[in-house]
Amino acid sequence: MTIEERADLAAQLKATGQCNCTQSVLRVFEDKIDVNPEELGKLASGFAAGMGCMESTCGALIGATMVAGCITDGMGTPRYSREIMSKFNDKCGATICKDLKGIETGRVLCECPDCVRNAVLALGETLDI
Repeated sequence: MTIEERADLAAQLKATGQCNCTQSVLRVFEDKIDVNPEELGKLASGFAAGMGCMESTCGALIGATMVAGCITDGMGTPRYSREIMSKFNDKCGATICKDLKGIETGRVLCECPDCVRNAVLALGETLDI
């Protein structure tokens, strides 16, 4: 599966309500993560509406960083995390859930399915997968 196909599938999982943003990103990389898919879903369940219920980091971005850690066996993950975050910010306009959703400004920068898509693409660009 190409990174674009993974990104589209992740966006679809979020748009149809099958998964939260973090779960959507993790789910499309289940073939590359040595963790039971049910456990992955549980691990990611607390990141619905971003970290801290929209107060902090977008859940899709958290998912992409989690996948990077699994794919790289944790080697260089902080550096990869910074690059993923930067690419995500360039694509979405922010990294904080409430900013992306326009909670304080009334101006939505990026809808959740697009955040999910962009997180997968940022991960793919960073790790060249």
